[in-house]
Amino acid sequence: MKVKIIKEHLGEGQFPNFKKGTPVTMKEECTHFLNWCACDIQGHQTYVPKTFVCNGKLTRNYNPTELIQESGDIVEVNEIVYAWLLATNNKGITGWVPAENVVSVDSLL
Repeated sequence: MKVKIIKEHLGEGQFPNFKKGTPVTMKEECTHFLNWCACDIQGHQTYVPKTFVCNGKLTRNYNPTELIQESGDIVEVNEIVYAWLLATNNKGITGWVPAENVVSVDSLL
């Protein structure tokens, strides 16, 4: 599914790929994005969907890097996790974008 960015998204920096089984220290739950929590993964302060962690370890490979996009950009959605989209831009870069920042391209036709 393709979506159009309607609000610029700057992200919070680049993160490494974390492998399934990597220890995660969970912190407070986000108030704006339900089912996402602040966390520490190998010294990196970031966020993770609660369902990606069980018994203090990642249940899947995970990269929390957010996709930096400008308003008007079109991206391909790979996965939807609560209020965030894992998407790939036209340069082949993949990252997370808040769903509130996009509209379906189909809705624009």
